Amino acid sequence: MAKQPQPQPQPQPDDDLIELSSHHPRGELPTVPERAVVETPIYEIKAELFKALGHPVRVRTLELLVTGAQPVSALLADLGLEASHLSQHLAVLRRAGVVTKVRAGNTVTYALADPCVADLLSAARSFLLHRLGETNDALADLAETPEQA
Repeated sequence: MAKQPQPQPQPQPDDDLIELSSHHPRGELPTVPERAVVETPIYEIKAELFKALGHPVRVRTLELLVTGAQPVSALLADLGLEASHLSQHLAVLRRAGVVTKVRAGNTVTYALADPCVADLLSAARSFLLHRLGETNDALADLAETPEQA
């Protein structure tokens, strides 16, 4: 008698995990990368996202894409980079799922993958402006304090 395969336990939803593969057609199991994501704590996934954003060229590229999709030629002109360098940065952003690309003939156009990316950039700007304001206030207070001998 052939041994019956045992059903695989399904991961239980958890507030600290991302569930990306809960609806697969015909009960198919998720692919290995999807399983890895399902079992990865959200803080690790966030860290990977922030690593992908961790270069000034990539942040500036995203800022340029906030206004809408841009062809690579426009990004090259705005950033003043060699094509090979921009290509590497765009590949990092694509792997992170932050941008998408569309090819039409010889033109490759990039866009933000989700409007939330613009919100993320805006939140970072607000945070930095707030911190800068606190620093300026502290410096002003320091300047007003008389020197002690």
